[in-house]
Amino acid sequence: MATVAASGRTRRRRRNLLESRRFLATALIAPAVLFILVLVGGPLLLAMYLSLTDAVGGTLGGEWVGFDNFLNAWRDPNFRRALRNTLLFTIVSQAIVLLCAGLIAHALTRPIRGKWLLRFLIILPWAAPVPLSTIGWLWIYDSLFSVVNWVAKQLHLVDQFNPPQWLGDPTLALGAVISVHAWRIIPFAVVIFLAGLASIPSEVEDAAKVDGAVGLKKFWYVTLPLQLPIATVALLFGIVFTATDMTVVYILTQGGPFNSTQMLTSWAFFTGIRGGSLGEGAAVSLYLLPLLVVVAVLMLRFARKVEVT
Repeated sequence: MATVAASGRTRRRRRNLLESRRFLATALIAPAVLFILVLVGGPLLLAMYLSLTDAVGGTLGGEWVGFDNFLNAWRDPNFRRALRNTLLFTIVSQAIVLLCAGLIAHALTRPIRGKWLLRFLIILPWAAPVPLSTIGWLWIYDSLFSVVNWVAKQLHLVDQFNPPQWLGDPTLALGAVISVHAWRIIPFAVVIFLAGLASIPSEVEDAAKVDGAVGLKKFWYVTLPLQLPIATVALLFGIVFTATDMTVVYILTQGGPFNSTQMLTSWAFFTGIRGGSLGEGAAVSLYLLPLLVVVAVLMLRFARKVEVT
């Protein structure tokens, strides 16, 4: 009897351990932590090491040079242009994304026919493979077969014999890159905004109507404060996606013309991989790290302040 009772207590303790919040939380989060350590932490530590050496292509080591790679990168005018483009690219594209996503999400909450089809079409750019969709935009902005130029010619908005060179002019090329990236990120932000709008209790809407808050007044005093934490999350993810993306630039312009559309990510790739200077390329890429850390901390603090309890 004593043995049976002891085994019963042992099984009960094991069951209680498996059901305890501390053990269960650790077991559930451990795979994600391991994934981050292996696939993010490992390459990050390797990049930090390479940035302090004169490593070249084909090797993972070199002579110790300290912070020379960071200083040499800062003296390079192409790097400073890439840094300026990255900041402009991120700020402008995210302003477009937040504005368009907010308007689209509010429109999709209304009872309209074919809403499921609209949601499918809106989410399609995010679901489509990035290279495939960007190659489509490469054709849309093509110097000879541009659909945009053809429509503009039919409407007599541009010179038929000298249409805009969307990917050949430095200013237009940067605008084209920003527009394509914003087009890609908008569906993701729309989904986040829709989730935030769905989380607003119906009682809040009813109370706003009783108090006479309709239209713009309702949006400014009721909907917008409740949406700020959600908008902050969308902005944080959008900044990370934008500042670390090089696919759109690589496919559309490859940093041209004359390095006018280089971003830090693309310049790091061309320096470290194409140019074979792994140390300098790693140093260029690590300039993003403190910037993204500061942005993440500020946005999370802002989200905590505006959080509605």
